[in-house]
Amino acid sequence: MTPLFKMRSALPVAAVAGVLALAGCSSQADKNSAGPEAAPSAGASATTAGKDGLLTVPQDASEETKKEYVYKNAIAACMRAKGFTYTPRVESAETTRLPIDGQDYAATKEYRGKYGFGVAYAPAVYPNDPNVTGEQDDTNPDQAYLDSLSPAQKQAYEKAMGEWRVEDGKKLESPGCRKKADLKAYGPEKSQAELRREADEARAEDRAAQQALDGDPQLVSLAQDFASCLRDEGITVTTTQPTSIGDMVKFQVNNPVASGDWDRGDKETARAKLAQEIGIALKDLECGKKFRAAYFPKLAKNPFTGVAG
Repeated sequence: MTPLFKMRSALPVAAVAGVLALAGCSSQADKNSAGPEAAPSAGASATTAGKDGLLTVPQDASEETKKEYVYKNAIAACMRAKGFTYTPRVESAETTRLPIDGQDYAATKEYRGKYGFGVAYAPAVYPNDPNVTGEQDDTNPDQAYLDSLSPAQKQAYEKAMGEWRVEDGKKLESPGCRKKADLKAYGPEKSQAELRREADEARAEDRAAQQALDGDPQLVSLAQDFASCLRDEGITVTTTQPTSIGDMVKFQVNNPVASGDWDRGDKETARAKLAQEIGIALKDLECGKKFRAAYFPKLAKNPFTGVAG
């Protein structure tokens, strides 16, 4: 069972796009490059720019997420200096983490009691609800401004922003605010050898954490009890590994959605299916209550992200 994070690992292709596409995990070692911008500023929320036009960097976020804030703020400051508008915004699972995993029992019970696991049928029953996975607003806040630009102004905007794309695994950049912001937030680009070394180190650390958790006698015993309870409830058990069992039922419910071949049906059908999913989600929560109470504190001591592969 791994924590839910969405980190920076993909580079933007469109020069005018206001929001980076974020997916997967990054194995780049963290550097403290947030600088003074990491201090909270009045009037800004986690994902909405404040009166100064910049985002507040959340102090409890991971270093990788903090860098994303610094990156977006640096673009905004650079574009403003060139006479253009750019509204910084960070799309991060850390800033909108949903209480699905059971770490907070009470919050998860409340969430699952309404949304189930929040993926399979909840979007059809609760459209545009920010508490439903995949329903977060992805509207570009600068779209009206971009649409108002003349062709010549758009060309100037794109030049100021700078192009940044990946071809054949290599990052290609043209001078502009993206490049300056990337350097400020993430530092000089690392060599492929250094990136491979860091990736190998991350995988080794992850394997060690997984072994510590899966070999913990208390967790092994509680996972067996968890599995027995699920079987008694008529729920299929495919693993009893401590690092996997916590998310097992959720993945069983959500996997058909991930396959792409998924039809939620009309709203009434989805509502009936959601009621069934809620029942399963709550049974999973109750069966795993003791296990999760022991697992998450040990996970904090042995951070396992699932990148070991």
